[in-house]
Amino acid sequence: MASLGVNIDHIANVRQARLASEPDPVQMAFLAELGGADGITVHLREDRRHIQDRDLKLLRATIKSRLNLEMAATEEMLSIALKIKPEMVTIVPERREEITTEGGLEVSGNKKSLKEIIRKLNSEGIETSLFIDPIQSQIEASREVGAGWIELHTGCYANATWRNKASELAVIQEGVIRARTLGLRVNAGHGLTYQNVEPIASIKEIEELNIGHAIVARSIAIGLVEAVKEMKDLIKNPRLHF
Repeated sequence: MASLGVNIDHIANVRQARLASEPDPVQMAFLAELGGADGITVHLREDRRHIQDRDLKLLRATIKSRLNLEMAATEEMLSIALKIKPEMVTIVPERREEITTEGGLEVSGNKKSLKEIIRKLNSEGIETSLFIDPIQSQIEASREVGAGWIELHTGCYANATWRNKASELAVIQEGVIRARTLGLRVNAGHGLTYQNVEPIASIKEIEELNIGHAIVARSIAIGLVEAVKEMKDLIKNPRLHF
């Protein structure tokens, strides 16, 4: 069964909309853990549009589960990661104009810089994952630069119509098989909801699903503890729909 990493960026989005002190994503992380979250994921963006440095420091000091820091491959972020020492760093592409991370990291064309960042993180005992599209060349490049993990971008699957859903799922399944053949461990995420998570959760080789927006949106109606519990149940007991 895949574990569940809950991304709390969107809680910080609400706070930053008013530059207020509430809702506090650090406090909300406690509720996510109470609901069964196996880890907390945050993306510290270069423009600090949601998660702030203060949030990251407090999360490191207070959460009981794993901390997964999503970050761009920059010297500033590397310095922060080496100081905070999360259990995992997931390197993601980052563009100022995007609303959220869209598409996977270009590993093939950035092998030298990524290899050095991964070496420095691993030397401090920080597991490193690369957020990539389920494309064979990117999976192979991830292994070449020394990553121990990849996180497969599930956006194309999540956005597919019912006509294309099965084929997009097959692409992810094939990516998982290729990654495991190369010795890479596999997480997955992006666009996963209560309606589409179960087929992905049924892929046994995926170790963790990182989900944020759907859970935070659901929590507005029923509370964060129950929203996490519902998602955890779907991942634990997936029922295939096709």
